[in-house]
Amino acid sequence: MLFDALDKYVSELGTVVEALHPDRKALLDHFAGMIVLAHKKGDVRLVFICTHNSRRSHLAQVWATSMAKFFGLDGIYSWSGGTEVTAFHPNAIAALRRAGFSVADAEGKNPVYEVRYSEYAPPIGCFSKVYDHPDNPSRDFGAVMTCSDADENCPIVSGASWRLSLTYDDPKLSDGTPEEAAVYDARVKEIGAELWYVMDKVRQMITTI
Repeated sequence: MLFDALDKYVSELGTVVEALHPDRKALLDHFAGMIVLAHKKGDVRLVFICTHNSRRSHLAQVWATSMAKFFGLDGIYSWSGGTEVTAFHPNAIAALRRAGFSVADAEGKNPVYEVRYSEYAPPIGCFSKVYDHPDNPSRDFGAVMTCSDADENCPIVSGASWRLSLTYDDPKLSDGTPEEAAVYDARVKEIGAELWYVMDKVRQMITTI
């Protein structure tokens, strides 16, 4: 189902998971459990939130969407948003492409990028928006905070039925440095590996229910 290059990339994520700290794995297990509980009631709606909705929240949205489909999980849908509007950052887009995703070029101040993980699935529309944008669910969703700033400064996410803090270091700090590509690639792999783990755990938990 995945593009060949992405499929090869995903096959190597297990080594990253093996190196995770037990406390981090426990958090990911908790995340999977929350998804399973929501799944018992119907469709699962996840909104990944960081301040500018430009990097980490988009990466998480793309990985959560593609890994849910990869593991054959129906009824799990993902969006992203922020507390401010900027744009999906080119460095994050470039890193997704290096991982094997297809991202169509787009123009404008805040363009809508079509991200694909398979030729057989519809594209993921990615653009920067506030978390309560009309394109996002307004109620009965899980708010997943992917940056500490948004987690601290947005204590209440209106409409969320549950909330999880799953924060990542901001690759923005490497912008304009020789380490830029390596840092973005590492963040894409980190988020990908963790959401691979979460969705695989959800698959296992649903199967045994």
